Amino acid sequence: MDTKSGFLSGVNDSSSKIWNILMHAFFIIFSLACVLPIVVVISTSFSSEMSVLRDGFGLFPKEFTLAAYQSILYNPMMLVRSYGVTIFVSLVGTTGGLLIISSLGYVLSRKDFLLNKQLSFFVFFTILFNGGLVPFYILVSRWLGLNNNIFALIVPYLVSAWFVLLIKGFMSGIPPALIESAKIDGAGEIRTFFAIIIPISKPALATVGLFLLLQYWNDWWLSMLFITDEKLYSLQFLLVRILNNIEFLSKNLTKLSGMGVPVNALPSLTSRFAMCILAAGPMLVVFLFFQKYFMRGIVVGSIKE
Repeated sequence: MDTKSGFLSGVNDSSSKIWNILMHAFFIIFSLACVLPIVVVISTSFSSEMSVLRDGFGLFPKEFTLAAYQSILYNPMMLVRSYGVTIFVSLVGTTGGLLIISSLGYVLSRKDFLLNKQLSFFVFFTILFNGGLVPFYILVSRWLGLNNNIFALIVPYLVSAWFVLLIKGFMSGIPPALIESAKIDGAGEIRTFFAIIIPISKPALATVGLFLLLQYWNDWWLSMLFITDEKLYSLQFLLVRILNNIEFLSKNLTKLSGMGVPVNALPSLTSRFAMCILAAGPMLVVFLFFQKYFMRGIVVGSIKE
């Protein structure tokens, strides 16, 4: 019996090792599959337009050049100013949005709040229906008077019904005994919220904060609607305008070359990849700091004790 048990345990250990090796190999291959597109984007952004059209995409540039970045950075100060606008909007919008969303979510999570169901339905109703683009434009531009105002890039995204419900789901799992204990110790609602509820809700707040940050950082639509002053252009909107200008010039140069006029090709294709690096690069760094909380908060509200 001892010999048989030892043999079975040895077989089980061998099977476990083989299974672990296969799982590690699978995840290594999967990770490489996720990283390779990023490498291709970086490589293409440093490649010449003709080499990409002739040889296709690759992991390494066939003809190294900075033409794509030079075409985008033709006016460096404008790009730096757009970076400043986007950073300001992202930080202020994310901070203000988290404060408003967490406050509303906390109120809705309190079962002793008299208008809990009515207000929750009102928030949920805005997910199903909205007023549309024209009323939204009239509200922001006419009633709020935010045309060519940097707050036109912040205010529309401050409250999201979906994020409110996510925060509400997480905060509903906080034991009411904690709130009662704070009241017994003499803490008011505001102190209870900031001293107890906010620290406990860090995973949920970090997850929602990351989504808000990405929303503000990647937005170009609000700039297109409400901003005409070049000093208030967001980064994404500026890059879109630059790309449109490059494509316009490239098409006209193609027509000229067809007429026999000698012209040099503009980096229309490689500029797209250079734009991805300039626009998404900072967010890759930010995600590393949020990753610890993001992995814990991604299932926010799905587990109740």
